[in-house]
Amino acid sequence: MSLLLLENIQVSYGLSQVLFGVSLTLAPGEVVALMGRNGMGKTTTVRAICRLIGLRGGTIRLDGADIGRWPPHRVARAGVGLVPEGRRCFAPLTVHENLLAAARPGEWTLERVTALFPRLGERMSQRAASLSGGEQQMLAIGRALMTNPRLLLLDEATEGLAPVVRQEIWAALRQLRTETGLAILLVDKSLRELATVADRAVLIERGTTIWSGPFSDLSAETRERHLGV
Repeated sequence: MSLLLLENIQVSYGLSQVLFGVSLTLAPGEVVALMGRNGMGKTTTVRAICRLIGLRGGTIRLDGADIGRWPPHRVARAGVGLVPEGRRCFAPLTVHENLLAAARPGEWTLERVTALFPRLGERMSQRAASLSGGEQQMLAIGRALMTNPRLLLLDEATEGLAPVVRQEIWAALRQLRTETGLAILLVDKSLRELATVADRAVLIERGTTIWSGPFSDLSAETRERHLGV
């Protein structure tokens, strides 16, 4: 059974329909890259999974349960961790307080998060607002892990960061893939790094799934046509 199943989901913002038929599956422990040009519906798909926006049609199942009408807090408690676009750390709180605010019982503790991101251990008493963009991104990932999720959603986790920090985050994601059973749905534009992490890719265009398969089968022609690279 799939951990996550999306079947023909449709979403609108008011009268403007954004998703017209997105479908994908994610197995336990699998890493899937959700890809497409800007404005094609990737972030809306992530928001729909987390129930931050209502469905116009289609089905979302988590571990077999239909979560299409669940409130966001119930989805989070069921094991879905979100690293949102733009990080959205609690700026007035310290690193320590940000992590504790999200903590739920499980394997991910302060010690394990700071082992993954040593910089956070060095800045525990600093307010999130004083961190660099890269450190805030590490904090956003650490905060999501502190919820002890089964499924981690990362929306543009390396966008706009310095190359050295990007590499630290990609190294952490590779570590998550090899050392945990965490399923990951990853939105990012960097094909080179995605190739080192993702098992499969799902391409969406104009709010519809148009290709799905092993990442290694993503041909140059498909990338050029649908991703513009």
